[in-house]
Amino acid sequence: MSLGDEYENTGGYGGTGQTRTRMPDSGGGPHGGGRRGGRTSSRSLVMVVGVVVLLIAAIAFANRGGDSSSTDETDDSPQTAATAPSGEKPVRSKNAGIPSGFAHDRQGAESAAANYAVALGSDGMFSPTGRREIVQAIADPSTRDRLQDGFDADYSADLLKSIGLTANGTAPEGTTFVNRTLPAGTKATTFNQNSATVEVWCNGLFGLAGDSSTNPVTSGWFTVTMKLNWSGDDWRVLETTQKSGPTPVPGDSPVSRAEDMSKVVEEFGGFTYAR
Repeated sequence: MSLGDEYENTGGYGGTGQTRTRMPDSGGGPHGGGRRGGRTSSRSLVMVVGVVVLLIAAIAFANRGGDSSSTDETDDSPQTAATAPSGEKPVRSKNAGIPSGFAHDRQGAESAAANYAVALGSDGMFSPTGRREIVQAIADPSTRDRLQDGFDADYSADLLKSIGLTANGTAPEGTTFVNRTLPAGTKATTFNQNSATVEVWCNGLFGLAGDSSTNPVTSGWFTVTMKLNWSGDDWRVLETTQKSGPTPVPGDSPVSRAEDMSKVVEEFGGFTYAR
C-alpha cells in the first residue's frame, strides 16, 4: 500500500483553506484488520438507540427551520437570472451608423444604453463632424443643444493637443488612435414606459499606438449612467455621466507591441449590443 493511499485528501471545509486528511486505521494485526470487540450489553444498546433518536429529531428540526427561512425571501432578492442575456436579437436599423429602433421596454432601454455608450466612447467623438453626427443621432430633442455644447467644450483643442491628436481629432502619421468602449453589462436602476435610468459597466481602450507614441494604449474600467427618454419611436439620451470602476485585479498578460495593437484595431470590428 502506498503512502498516498493511507493519507488521502478529501476536500476543504467550506472555503476555509483547510484540508481533511484520512489517517490510517489504528490497531489490528499485521494485515491492518481491527480487533474484534466484545458483545454489546442491552444497556449500551438502549443508549445508542436513544442517541440516534435525538439525532433524527435534531435533523428534522433543522430542516424545518431551513424551509421556513427560505419562504421569507421577497421578490426584491437578487436572482441568478438577473444578469443572464435576455435572448432578444440585436436591432437591425441604424442612424448615422449607430444602432436604433430599440424595443419600448426595459430590455430595449438597456440595449440602447449599451450601444449609445459605445458611440459616445468612440474615436468619432474627437472629430467635430463625427461628434455632431453622434449627438444628433442619439440625443433627445429637448436636450440635444445642451449636450452638443457640453461635448464640444469637453473635446477642446487643448485636450486634443494633450493626447497628441491634430485639431481635427486625427492621429499623427505613423500612429493609430484607439478609443473603444466595450460594455460588460447593463442595469436599469429605474424604468417606466416614458423614461429609464441605465448603468453600463464598461472596459475602455484609449491611447495612440505607434513606436513614436508617448501616450500608449491603456485599458480602464468605468460605469456610464444614462438617463433616457422615449421620444417618437426610440430611446433618446437626456443626460449622461461617468465614474471610475468597478475595476478587477489586472491579469499578467504580456503587453503587445505597438504595431500589433495598431493592426488589431484596424482589422477587428465592434458589435451591436442586445441585452
